[in-house]
Amino acid sequence: MDVKSTKNFVFWLFCQFELITCSYLMEPWEKVLFYSFNLSMVGMLFYTTYVCVAAQLSPALQFLWHLLGNQQENAVSAVK
Repeated sequence: MDVKSTKNFVFWLFCQFELITCSYLMEPWEKVLFYSFNLSMVGMLFYTTYVCVAAQLSPALQFLWHLLGNQQENAVSAVK
């Protein structure tokens, strides 16, 4: 995919976004507010997802490693 076709594809996606949200009917100052609000919401969504996934994944992995570590110790004690 070359640069020109990528540029056309992004422009096509933007046109689809404007059609779906009817933002092509807005005045320029309304578009600025609308796009700013949407970008801030997407930014907060990504940040919240990053923070929550990191907060939940760390204890889950520690628990998993604890279980996997205990299985080896239990197998050794069962053999003795």
